[in-house]
Amino acid sequence: MCKDQAIILLVDDDVDDQDLLTEEINKLEPSIQVKQFYNGMQVMEYLFSMEKEPPCLIILDYNMPVVSGLEVLEKLAHLPHLQHVPKIVWSTSNSSTYQKKCLQTGALKYIVKANDMNGLTKIASEMIAACCVVN
Repeated sequence: MCKDQAIILLVDDDVDDQDLLTEEINKLEPSIQVKQFYNGMQVMEYLFSMEKEPPCLIILDYNMPVVSGLEVLEKLAHLPHLQHVPKIVWSTSNSSTYQKKCLQTGALKYIVKANDMNGLTKIASEMIAACCVVN
């Protein structure tokens, strides 16, 4: 079980993917609040202006308009107060090049998006574990 007020930041330009993952996370762990963002610029603005407790997890889509998931990882690497926050990249691409770049830039994991609900449940469980175990 997560601590009270656990917050996951979910950044993905695909609204359906956001809603499906948020729903699954909340089904498995109702105490988690998922804040949704549609591109990397939005989440960086939020993180740079944040005055509260940092999130327990940041989930980034790799391919996004404006600022990609990899670019967000690069920017966050320079923020000491977010170093302990796990970051997971999830993408439709299973490119080993993308995976390697993300892991080298600070991602805890690189996860390929699921094609079915069983796969989505497994991914949501991994994300909850990354959020709740670290904190």
